Amino acid sequence: MTGKIAVITCGPAYAPIDSVRRITNFATGEIGTLLAEELSVLGWEVFCLRGEGCTAAPPQAAKVLGFSTNESLAAVLGTLPAETAAVFHAAALCDFEVAGISGGDGRGKISSRGGEISLRLRPAEKLLPKLRGFFPNAEIFGWKFECDGGREGALAAAKCQIEESGTNGCVVNGPAFGAGFGLLLPDGVLREFADKRSLAKALAAMVADS
Repeated sequence: MTGKIAVITCGPAYAPIDSVRRITNFATGEIGTLLAEELSVLGWEVFCLRGEGCTAAPPQAAKVLGFSTNESLAAVLGTLPAETAAVFHAAALCDFEVAGISGGDGRGKISSRGGEISLRLRPAEKLLPKLRGFFPNAEIFGWKFECDGGREGALAAAKCQIEESGTNGCVVNGPAFGAGFGLLLPDGVLREFADKRSLAKALAAMVADS
Protein backbone atom coordinates (compact mmCIF):
# COMPACT_ATOMS: atom_id res chain seq x y z
CA MET A 1 0.00 0.00 0.00
CA THR A 2 1.35 3.42 -0.95
CA GLY A 3 -0.63 5.52 1.52
CA LYS A 4 -0.60 8.33 -1.06
CA ILE A 5 -3.62 10.51 -1.81
CA ALA A 6 -4.99 11.25 -5.29
CA VAL A 7 -7.70 13.73 -6.28
CA ILE A 8 -9.71 13.28 -9.47
CA THR A 9 -12.21 15.77 -10.87
CA CYS A 10 -14.59 14.56 -13.57
CA GLY A 11 -17.90 15.24 -15.24
CA PRO A 12 -19.56 18.54 -16.08
CA ALA A 13 -20.02 21.74 -14.12
CA TYR A 14 -22.83 24.18 -14.87
CA ALA A 15 -23.39 27.93 -14.80
CA PRO A 16 -26.93 29.02 -13.83
CA ILE A 17 -29.06 31.16 -16.14
CA ASP A 18 -32.02 31.43 -13.80
CA SER A 19 -33.36 29.29 -10.97
CA VAL A 20 -34.06 26.28 -13.24
CA ARG A 21 -31.94 26.72 -16.39
CA ARG A 22 -28.22 26.33 -16.86
CA ILE A 23 -25.26 26.30 -19.27
CA THR A 24 -23.23 23.13 -19.13
CA ASN A 25 -20.82 20.85 -21.00
CA PHE A 26 -21.21 17.24 -22.01
CA ALA A 27 -19.02 14.91 -19.93
CA THR A 28 -19.86 11.43 -18.65
CA GLY A 29 -17.33 11.22 -15.80
CA GLU A 30 -16.14 7.83 -17.07
CA ILE A 31 -12.46 8.74 -17.02
CA GLY A 32 -12.77 9.57 -13.32
CA THR A 33 -14.13 6.12 -12.54
CA LEU A 34 -11.40 4.40 -14.57
CA LEU A 35 -8.64 6.43 -12.93
CA ALA A 36 -10.04 5.80 -9.46
CA GLU A 37 -10.10 2.06 -10.12
CA GLU A 38 -6.51 1.97 -11.37
CA LEU A 39 -5.16 4.06 -8.49
CA SER A 40 -7.09 2.12 -5.87
CA VAL A 41 -5.58 -1.15 -7.12
CA LEU A 42 -2.16 0.42 -6.57
CA GLY A 43 -3.04 1.29 -2.98
CA TRP A 44 -3.84 4.98 -3.29
CA GLU A 45 -6.49 6.77 -1.24
CA VAL A 46 -8.68 8.38 -3.89
CA PHE A 47 -11.06 11.32 -3.73
CA CYS A 48 -13.26 11.41 -6.85
CA LEU A 49 -15.11 14.72 -7.33
CA ARG A 50 -18.01 14.21 -9.74
CA GLY A 51 -20.19 16.80 -11.43
CA GLU A 52 -23.93 16.41 -10.89
CA GLY A 53 -24.44 15.62 -14.57
CA CYS A 54 -22.22 12.53 -14.63
CA THR A 55 -23.83 9.56 -16.37
CA ALA A 56 -21.08 6.95 -15.86
CA ALA A 57 -21.23 4.73 -12.80
CA PRO A 58 -19.31 6.15 -9.81
CA PRO A 59 -16.16 4.37 -8.63
CA GLN A 60 -16.64 1.87 -5.85
CA ALA A 61 -13.17 2.12 -4.30
CA ALA A 62 -13.02 5.90 -3.80
CA LYS A 63 -14.45 8.64 -1.64
CA VAL A 64 -16.99 10.25 -3.98
CA LEU A 65 -17.84 13.93 -3.52
CA GLY A 66 -20.23 15.94 -5.67
CA PHE A 67 -20.04 19.42 -7.16
CA SER A 68 -22.26 21.58 -9.34
CA THR A 69 -20.64 24.86 -10.42
CA ASN A 70 -17.00 25.84 -10.90
CA GLU A 71 -17.17 27.64 -7.59
CA SER A 72 -18.58 24.66 -5.72
CA LEU A 73 -15.77 22.47 -7.07
CA ALA A 74 -13.19 24.98 -5.83
CA ALA A 75 -14.85 24.92 -2.41
CA VAL A 76 -14.66 21.11 -2.22
CA LEU A 77 -11.01 21.11 -3.33
CA GLY A 78 -10.22 23.50 -0.50
CA THR A 79 -11.34 20.89 2.06
CA LEU A 80 -9.04 18.10 0.78
CA PRO A 81 -5.62 17.21 2.21
CA ALA A 82 -2.84 19.60 1.18
CA GLU A 83 -0.43 16.64 1.15
CA THR A 84 -2.25 15.15 -1.87
CA ALA A 85 0.36 13.61 -4.18
CA ALA A 86 -1.50 13.57 -7.52
CA VAL A 87 -4.34 15.57 -9.06
CA PHE A 88 -6.13 14.69 -12.29
CA HIS A 89 -8.32 17.60 -13.36
CA ALA A 90 -10.54 15.99 -15.99
CA ALA A 91 -13.75 17.88 -15.13
CA ALA A 92 -15.44 19.77 -17.96
CA LEU A 93 -15.82 23.12 -16.24
CA CYS A 94 -17.75 26.07 -17.61
CA ASP A 95 -15.71 28.39 -19.81
CA PHE A 96 -18.41 31.06 -19.59
CA GLU A 97 -20.85 32.38 -17.01
CA VAL A 98 -23.90 34.62 -17.37
CA ALA A 99 -23.03 38.28 -16.93
CA GLY A 100 -26.46 39.66 -17.78
CA ILE A 101 -29.85 38.90 -19.30
CA SER A 102 -31.78 41.22 -21.61
CA GLY A 103 -35.52 40.65 -21.70
CA GLY A 104 -35.78 38.84 -18.37
CA ASP A 105 -35.84 40.11 -14.83
CA GLY A 106 -33.04 37.72 -13.75
CA ARG A 107 -35.02 36.39 -10.81
CA GLY A 108 -36.68 33.01 -10.40
CA LYS A 109 -37.73 31.24 -13.59
CA ILE A 110 -37.73 33.51 -16.64
CA SER A 111 -41.07 33.15 -18.41
CA SER A 112 -41.06 32.23 -22.10
CA ARG A 113 -44.26 34.25 -22.47
CA GLY A 114 -42.16 37.39 -22.25
CA GLY A 115 -40.66 36.68 -25.67
CA GLU A 116 -37.06 36.62 -26.77
CA ILE A 117 -34.22 37.11 -24.30
CA SER A 118 -30.49 37.63 -24.82
CA LEU A 119 -27.71 36.33 -22.61
CA ARG A 120 -24.44 38.20 -22.14
CA LEU A 121 -21.64 35.81 -21.26
CA ARG A 122 -18.23 36.49 -19.77
CA PRO A 123 -15.26 34.12 -19.47
CA ALA A 124 -15.29 32.14 -16.23
CA GLU A 125 -12.22 32.17 -14.04
CA LYS A 126 -9.92 29.20 -14.66
CA LEU A 127 -9.52 26.72 -11.80
CA LEU A 128 -6.52 24.76 -13.09
CA PRO A 129 -3.94 27.51 -12.33
CA LYS A 130 -5.17 27.56 -8.71
CA LEU A 131 -4.60 23.86 -8.04
CA ARG A 132 -0.95 24.33 -7.11
CA GLY A 133 -2.11 26.57 -4.27
CA PHE A 134 -4.35 23.80 -2.91
CA PHE A 135 -1.81 21.01 -3.45
CA PRO A 136 1.71 22.49 -3.52
CA ASN A 137 3.65 19.23 -3.88
CA ALA A 138 1.30 17.28 -6.11
CA GLU A 139 1.80 16.08 -9.65
CA ILE A 140 -1.01 17.86 -11.50
CA PHE A 141 -2.47 16.89 -14.87
CA GLY A 142 -4.92 18.96 -16.87
CA TRP A 143 -7.14 18.13 -19.87
CA LYS A 144 -7.64 19.81 -23.25
CA PHE A 145 -10.54 18.89 -25.54
CA GLU A 146 -10.12 20.68 -28.86
CA CYS A 147 -12.51 20.74 -31.82
CA ASP A 148 -10.69 23.05 -34.25
CA GLY A 149 -7.16 23.76 -35.39
CA GLY A 150 -6.07 20.23 -36.21
CA ARG A 151 -3.58 18.10 -34.33
CA GLU A 152 -0.91 20.80 -34.34
CA GLY A 153 -3.31 23.32 -32.86
CA ALA A 154 -4.51 20.90 -30.20
CA LEU A 155 -0.95 20.19 -29.07
CA ALA A 156 -0.13 23.90 -29.08
CA ALA A 157 -3.14 24.51 -26.78
CA ALA A 158 -1.95 21.71 -24.47
CA LYS A 159 1.57 23.16 -24.38
CA CYS A 160 0.15 26.59 -23.50
CA GLN A 161 -1.92 25.08 -20.69
CA ILE A 162 1.14 23.39 -19.17
CA GLU A 163 3.17 26.60 -19.31
CA GLU A 164 0.43 28.85 -17.93
CA SER A 165 -0.73 26.51 -15.16
CA GLY A 166 2.55 24.90 -14.12
CA THR A 167 1.20 21.37 -14.53
CA ASN A 168 3.06 18.09 -14.98
CA GLY A 169 1.24 17.18 -18.16
CA CYS A 170 -1.87 17.68 -20.26
CA VAL A 171 -4.20 15.05 -21.67
CA VAL A 172 -5.39 16.18 -25.09
CA ASN A 173 -8.22 14.75 -27.18
CA GLY A 174 -11.15 15.72 -29.34
CA PRO A 175 -11.81 16.06 -33.10
CA ALA A 176 -8.80 18.35 -33.60
CA PHE A 177 -6.39 15.82 -32.07
CA GLY A 178 -7.92 12.80 -33.76
CA ALA A 179 -8.51 9.27 -32.53
CA GLY A 180 -7.51 8.30 -29.02
CA PHE A 181 -5.75 10.42 -26.43
CA GLY A 182 -2.41 12.16 -26.14
CA LEU A 183 -0.46 12.93 -22.97
CA LEU A 184 1.84 15.88 -23.53
CA LEU A 185 4.63 16.32 -20.98
CA PRO A 186 6.46 19.56 -20.14
CA ASP A 187 9.57 18.44 -22.07
CA GLY A 188 7.50 18.09 -25.25
CA VAL A 189 7.27 14.30 -25.20
CA LEU A 190 3.90 13.04 -26.45
CA ARG A 191 2.56 9.66 -25.39
CA GLU A 192 -0.48 8.29 -27.21
CA PHE A 193 -3.23 5.93 -26.07
CA ALA A 194 -6.01 4.22 -27.97
CA ASP A 195 -8.72 4.49 -25.30
CA LYS A 196 -9.64 5.74 -21.82
CA ARG A 197 -8.67 2.54 -20.05
CA SER A 198 -5.12 2.50 -21.42
CA LEU A 199 -4.78 6.20 -20.62
CA ALA A 200 -5.95 5.63 -17.02
CA LYS A 201 -3.51 2.75 -16.55
CA ALA A 202 -0.61 4.85 -17.84
CA LEU A 203 -1.43 7.87 -15.67
CA ALA A 204 -1.77 5.72 -12.55
CA ALA A 205 1.53 3.95 -13.27
CA MET A 206 3.27 7.25 -13.94
CA VAL A 207 2.46 8.80 -10.57
CA ALA A 208 3.04 5.49 -8.76
CA ASP A 209 6.59 5.35 -10.13
CA SER A 210 7.48 8.94 -9.27
